[in-house]
Amino acid sequence: MPELPEVEVTRRSFADRIRGARILAARAGLPLRWPLGLAPEALVGQYVQDVGRRGKYLVLQLDDGVLLVHLGMSGSLSFRSEPPEAGRHDHFDLVTTQGTLRLHDPRRFGAVVWSAGVSADPARKLLARLGMEPLGEQFDAAAFHAGLRARRAPIKQVLLAGDVVVGVGNIYASEALFMAGIRPTTRADRLSRARADRLHAAVREVLARAVERGGSTLRDFSSATGEDGHFQLEAAVYGRAGQPCLKCATPLRQIRQGQRSTFFCPVCQRA
Repeated sequence: MPELPEVEVTRRSFADRIRGARILAARAGLPLRWPLGLAPEALVGQYVQDVGRRGKYLVLQLDDGVLLVHLGMSGSLSFRSEPPEAGRHDHFDLVTTQGTLRLHDPRRFGAVVWSAGVSADPARKLLARLGMEPLGEQFDAAAFHAGLRARRAPIKQVLLAGDVVVGVGNIYASEALFMAGIRPTTRADRLSRARADRLHAAVREVLARAVERGGSTLRDFSSATGEDGHFQLEAAVYGRAGQPCLKCATPLRQIRQGQRSTFFCPVCQRA
């Protein structure tokens, strides 16, 4: 599943190229997770003012409203001047004067949704429960600790939930917890301020590094220009069960939490 680093890498790969473009046509294919919210032809003639991001949603600011784009479980975006004919898994095209933005999504859990603004429904409902942006200035260490203190679930599950901090996916939660020396099964409300501060810094560092490395390509993720990610090649614990810890050489372990694989070092992450 594309997580925050992959979505941010995707945004950066086409935002400058589509900014200022006029929409010439729009095509909606098979139904996605949520309806578009208006007839595709109603988008024609508008200009793309900017491309932002909130959590794992891309936000295309138009003359009239916004388009929210979510990649779902298996979606990806491409932006090409002359794209090939749409295939069976290509479910939305936004044709502009500067190229065509296409959503490819084999499992159709993604979405393209129009809203009058980010503070109007349906955008308001989709974005309202998202936690702090980990790469933004609003990611405050004290607020992060306060959010953890209110949760009794294992810290890995709290990171994945997205209501305290948004976009820390499975790979990056395992990596950040290892960097902070915190066991994934530790209850969130039992973290001291000092340990929460270490985790806060680790989340920032891991996600920033992942964006720098183009995200993680485990199956089929690529940016809007077709570039694969490389963060997975330098993961310290994720996908390395049974291999020696890079710090202490103890074999790394793998457990299941909420139907997701978790990787950790039993020595470096004692509690």
